[in-house]
Amino acid sequence: MRPAIFSISVLALLPLPKPPSPRKPSSATVAMVAMAKSLDESDVGIYCYSSTLPGFKAIMKQRYSDFIVNEVDLDGSIVHITSFDLPPGCSEEEEENSTSLAHKSYIDEIELFRTLAGEANAELLKEFLQKAAATVNEELPPIVLAPDSDKSHRTEVHNFIKKNFKSLVTDTVDGEDANSKCVRIRFFSGKGVKGRRGKKRKDMEDSGRRNDIPFDGRGADNWSEEQGKFLRFHLYKENKETHEALGIIGKMLGIQQRSFGFAGTKDKRAITTQRVTVFKLHPKRLAALNCRLFGIKLGNFCYVKKGLLLGQLLGNRFTITLRDVVADSEDAIKAAAEGLKRSGFINYYGLQRFGSGSVPTHLIGATLLRGEWKTAVDLILDPRDGERSAIKEAREKYKQIGDVDLMLRQLPHHLVAERAILKCLKKCPGNYLQALLGIPRTLRLMYVHSYQSYLWNHAASMRVRKHGIAQVVLGDLVFCKSDNFKKVASFESIEPSYEGSDGEHTNSLPDISDAALPEEKVRLVKTINSEDLISGDYTFEDVVLPLPGSRTIYPNNDIAEIYLDISKEDGISLTESVHGVKEFSITSMTGDYRRVFQRPIDYNWELLTYVDNNESLAKTDLDFISGPKPTDLVTNTRCINTGSKWGKCNSEV
Repeated sequence: MRPAIFSISVLALLPLPKPPSPRKPSSATVAMVAMAKSLDESDVGIYCYSSTLPGFKAIMKQRYSDFIVNEVDLDGSIVHITSFDLPPGCSEEEEENSTSLAHKSYIDEIELFRTLAGEANAELLKEFLQKAAATVNEELPPIVLAPDSDKSHRTEVHNFIKKNFKSLVTDTVDGEDANSKCVRIRFFSGKGVKGRRGKKRKDMEDSGRRNDIPFDGRGADNWSEEQGKFLRFHLYKENKETHEALGIIGKMLGIQQRSFGFAGTKDKRAITTQRVTVFKLHPKRLAALNCRLFGIKLGNFCYVKKGLLLGQLLGNRFTITLRDVVADSEDAIKAAAEGLKRSGFINYYGLQRFGSGSVPTHLIGATLLRGEWKTAVDLILDPRDGERSAIKEAREKYKQIGDVDLMLRQLPHHLVAERAILKCLKKCPGNYLQALLGIPRTLRLMYVHSYQSYLWNHAASMRVRKHGIAQVVLGDLVFCKSDNFKKVASFESIEPSYEGSDGEHTNSLPDISDAALPEEKVRLVKTINSEDLISGDYTFEDVVLPLPGSRTIYPNNDIAEIYLDISKEDGISLTESVHGVKEFSITSMTGDYRRVFQRPIDYNWELLTYVDNNESLAKTDLDFISGPKPTDLVTNTRCINTGSKWGKCNSEV
């Protein structure tokens, strides 16, 4: 039998490595080294721990089900998927709309369309309507009309479809010839977005971005004002990145991935549950996908007034299984686990923050901050160690011959950033900045956020290494004790307009990731002075460090030098921007503060023995929905620290 332990974090449980020198190679050097070896904790600034206990050895994430993450919302509620039911009152309304094509022949409309668009297009539409009446509409592939170089005529076609076919939606796509345009038509079963002019969307620097929006998200004009404009649902996923899961859902619905809003990305090699929002989409369309999705479930549907944006969460709750535990004794395991509860941990950004590939995301972030667009694209597209042979071969072929179409055919859809870049390069060869801006905003911002996290980790390690964890020191930053906040931005729910990049009619779900930031309250910080040291009002648990930005300040001691020294070695200025792209500039980012030290909340653990390495040792949300398993997976269970029947082994951070 093999022992296993549930806990919140391995940072305080693993043997203490020898701290490296604070001096480090430049990002360019690290990038070359990264191609030859996997990422190590010391590579991202993790080399101090809060506990001096010897700890034990164990395997983390041997199975993706060994790492369970549930989001904690701003109200402190843990996000679970508990129901697949639709909200009251939406089923009949949806059904009426989805079957509307089956109850009408549209003979007169087809004849009018024949006059407007010609014989071939009319017959194509007629055949499409017949199929729509005889099959599940949302599974119908779209139709593309004949190329039409007359923009005003295309607009007439758009308006005709909108007026006469309430369940059909249109947009404009490129034809076979790069200079030709075609009208695309598809069935849309959900009631959704009613566009409104006069609300200009933010950050539309990408003039071609709207061309990539595949379909129209417009719904009926009678969307109830009594319910929120956004549909919120809980996304349960297994062994998939957040962007990958939303990309799959978006493709099945015919909407862009960037139409979804969420508070934060969750680990790929894990089972996770989080909230997601989308603008005026009926839940029946999402619920219908559950029988077709693999490793993804959608539920807990409700309407809300505002969509989710990055950072709108309190934290996450973790259930972590450590397998093949090796220790000198059971007492050593108990001491280490209890030590975590008592001593807490250094609140590092873990390795998942820096990506799972051989090219860490903070290195890409550094190139973006320097304005090296081609280098950033190369880092994302170039061959990487550790990938499947087919993917690696596709990357190598592209590097050799530069065939975009070939690489797009060979790359799997979960490589969201790579595919987005290639699609833009296909339209605009050599425009590397435009290609980078084609990546969904929530994803491309993470490269810069990763570099901020990289600086923070190094600063946290140096703070602990130089000054310990026993007390605050002169010049430390702490959150103010009073409830003083400052507002850094305002937000209004943004409805999409009806104008495409070329001024032509197009209706689409809004790019939530490109919306303005919500009204956000940032806690004020103060610098520890001699009076604070004498009063003893602050402890090490109050100490924070900044994530660099235009609205953050640095400690008034030697820790501030770490930020400046490392960024200088990487050729990055924290006070000036070398280019005009705001979202790739630290000086244009607000910044934030993060506690250096953290104690787990509601922490408990248990020591188990098990026989089969392939068995899951913790229950997921789906397990709780389906009820108890027919057989007990765990034998000889010993609860060292009591919890529930399964020894609640999760904790909030």
